[in-house]
Amino acid sequence: MAGTRADRGRSTAWQVPLRVVTGAFILNSGMNKRGADADTATALQGFAAGTYPQVKSMPPERFVATLSAGEIALGAALLAVPVVPAAVAGAGLTGFAAGMLGLYARTPGMRQEGSIRPTEQGTALAKDVWMLGIGVSLLLGGLKGRRAAR
Repeated sequence: MAGTRADRGRSTAWQVPLRVVTGAFILNSGMNKRGADADTATALQGFAAGTYPQVKSMPPERFVATLSAGEIALGAALLAVPVVPAAVAGAGLTGFAAGMLGLYARTPGMRQEGSIRPTEQGTALAKDVWMLGIGVSLLLGGLKGRRAAR
């Protein structure tokens, strides 16, 4: 049985800070990639292709446009708290963060030799572990909320 409107509002309140901060961050990243110049597109594609070889077959401009659109869509979904369920937003964020951490794990020079600890160059990607934690939290919280509503 569904709760009252106030109960539903309280059940989603915990997500708001997680989703707004993360959504705004990812949306900004996607917006900044729109209209990237050829050198930036080539550099981003080359970096990603080192870990994800299937990216090599895409033209660099198409790759960066697709990446930009994906980040914009994910950021918007995270910001749409009452519209996009927590489990859906969390699944998207978890997948995105896992992809970023894949770059961290597989790109030479990102980690200290024989360790998971980042090098100075790897810190920019290693910090994305916070997005994985938020994504999993949203996913689990959303699934828990769905079971409670039944």
